[in-house]
Amino acid sequence: MPFLTRPTGFRQSAAATILLIGTTITVGSALLFQYVGGYIPCALCLEQRIPYYVAIPVALAAMVAAGGRAKPVLVRGLLIGLGLLMLWSLYLAVFHAGVEWGYWPGPVECASAGAAGDLMGGDLLATIDAVRAPSCDEAAGRFLGLSFAGWNAIASAILASIALGASRARADRYETR
Repeated sequence: MPFLTRPTGFRQSAAATILLIGTTITVGSALLFQYVGGYIPCALCLEQRIPYYVAIPVALAAMVAAGGRAKPVLVRGLLIGLGLLMLWSLYLAVFHAGVEWGYWPGPVECASAGAAGDLMGGDLLATIDAVRAPSCDEAAGRFLGLSFAGWNAIASAILASIALGASRARADRYETR
């Protein structure tokens, strides 16, 4: 892969910054919906967050490496890693959306286990054992026809495209490292 040793520049630095911001906003939004909005995530929802938890420090490392004029193979390698993480996230999101739409069954641990309960009212200790994650085949909500998993698929595809595109992009004419 000879492109790995090509000089890097502003494109790689900007992409790493966009990826850091994008991954942080995406998983941050999911956490806000959970802790502020009261949406209880299912098992597949929680699994979809893992690539983001890994991608955030990798994106930070890519941003520092690109901004610090690290060797091109390191910068491009980190961008490829980010692209692969976002492809993994895309797979998880499409799988979850397919489960929600009934195209295929979800994992056994996704079966509905009963009502979620109310954490905000009553006796918290009494209700903590009653809280069960929702079934993976029921979307918590839809916005413009897409569930959270569907929107994650779009975000993951965009972020993967940015990462993989920047990993192969040439450095700017006027700025090479």
